[in-house]
Amino acid sequence: MSAPVQAETLRVGNCSGFYGDRFSAMEEMLTGGPLDVLTGDYLAELTMLILGRDRLKDPARGYARTFLRQLETSLGLARDRGVALVVNAGGLNPAGLAEAVRELSERVGVPARVAHVEGDDVLGRGAWGEGVLTANAYLGGGGITACLRAGADVVVTGRVTDAALVTGAAAAHFGWSPDDPAGRDALAGAVVAGHVLECGAQATGGNYALFVRDGVDVRRPGFPLAEIAADGSCVVTKHPGTGGAVTVGTVTAQLLYETGGARYPGPDVTARLDTVRLAQEGPDRVRIEGTRGEAPPPELKVGCTRLGGWRNEVVFVLTGLDIDAKADLLRQQMEDAFERAERRPREVRWDLARTGRSDADVQEEAGALLRMVVRDADQETVGRTVSGAAVELALASIPGFHVTAPPAKGAPYGVFEAHRLDAAEVPHTAVLPDGARIDVLPVKETRRLAEVPEPALPEPLPPGRTRRAPLGEVAGARSGDKGGSANVGVWARDGDEDVWRWLVHELTVDRLRLLLPETAGLPVTRHVLPGLRALNFVVEGLLGEGVAAQARFDPQAKALGEWLRSRHADIPEGLLL
Repeated sequence: MSAPVQAETLRVGNCSGFYGDRFSAMEEMLTGGPLDVLTGDYLAELTMLILGRDRLKDPARGYARTFLRQLETSLGLARDRGVALVVNAGGLNPAGLAEAVRELSERVGVPARVAHVEGDDVLGRGAWGEGVLTANAYLGGGGITACLRAGADVVVTGRVTDAALVTGAAAAHFGWSPDDPAGRDALAGAVVAGHVLECGAQATGGNYALFVRDGVDVRRPGFPLAEIAADGSCVVTKHPGTGGAVTVGTVTAQLLYETGGARYPGPDVTARLDTVRLAQEGPDRVRIEGTRGEAPPPELKVGCTRLGGWRNEVVFVLTGLDIDAKADLLRQQMEDAFERAERRPREVRWDLARTGRSDADVQEEAGALLRMVVRDADQETVGRTVSGAAVELALASIPGFHVTAPPAKGAPYGVFEAHRLDAAEVPHTAVLPDGARIDVLPVKETRRLAEVPEPALPEPLPPGRTRRAPLGEVAGARSGDKGGSANVGVWARDGDEDVWRWLVHELTVDRLRLLLPETAGLPVTRHVLPGLRALNFVVEGLLGEGVAAQARFDPQAKALGEWLRSRHADIPEGLLL
């Protein structure tokens, strides 16, 4: 199916960054201003595990039911305004959700042409290992494109790349093809737009490191939209009168979120993040242009989830003096109890957070938190064995003994693993509003992914007086998770050239390991992005088996960047405001 190339701008908004995001955002985006397409991202690594457990209980489930509830009032709004809805809320059952949308359409009396995309479920197409609950390939935007070109009002997908919600819509509007080398740059630009939009309010000031310094009102930030042009460039903005802000800083932060090197691979195109250029075009308007595209890798990413076993945790509160001695006593007592038990938990982890201060005038400020996490394949071993031992210490352990919550039963935890599968082995099917099925073929030309060599660095600043200060005085940061790895993106405040010259020479891999001791001994890769005045670090293995395994206090590494910004360095005085 083909469509004529359109010259006008395509306005694409977003109303969801995760399963559980602001419920009213769909209605707010539909009523706040003009849109052509409204997307919603409901899926994440942890979400797939949750939906997999839902499907075990009821095979008819496995999709994000929040989307249906939002449609109760928003489907009529979307149809009245001519806005197409494109969402990945189908999760593990896009056909089931599409049918539920049709039933809702009839019930509320709002006719809607509903299509869906399937084929990402590859549970039976590979040797993924024992106990795998879900296995889903990350599809591109081709199925979405086919559905929209066939006149769909609502397109439901399963696991596609987050950016595919936008690239699929843009390709349908402008007639781009991933098999056309001339269209790769435009597709790559739409990938970048999609990446900026995918996490909702994170592009409009949410979770923004410099919100205090930049005076961004983030009490209730609006959701973002992109005005996409035929060449793939765009302007990121938001509806008038909504909260938050769209600045080069907020967009840079989101561009760095959960990315790796300069090549950002996808099923349709690999976008070169080192070619992206940002400019503040006006209040709450940031232009993104210059993005170059390359042929995509021949394989698709496959995300697999499985139940890893059972976990439990107890957080002991240590107050006042002798914190180390109190922590040692509790460890010894719990370890002794484990040795006496019929079976010791397979894994026991202790973390001491020194949150107290000397001579505190508020009791909570005089304490420290000792966190014990246990994991095992057997529920009883992490349940009664742990909770019973902890409770029995109540009158026989440290002075001031108490915990943050009563010990509970063990809870299941999940494991996320990433694999690769040849794109030719993954079916990609668009099921059109009339029921017709169209097979979406893999991109013909592919290219193995390779790291981009580090570019030439600017001259370092000349020697001068320095002052010990937090790194966050001159830099912003944003961090996140990708399976068991974490990334930390760091950018020069305001894109300042002198700050950049200092930062790119100061913040090496060795320096990062000194500032963040938890990364010592782990593989760390630094990527330099001069156009964004940014560095991106990927720390492998920091998160163990992924977010669902909850291996760290901050299991998704969301605050890793803020920890880095709080660390002190010898900063040139001229850079400190």
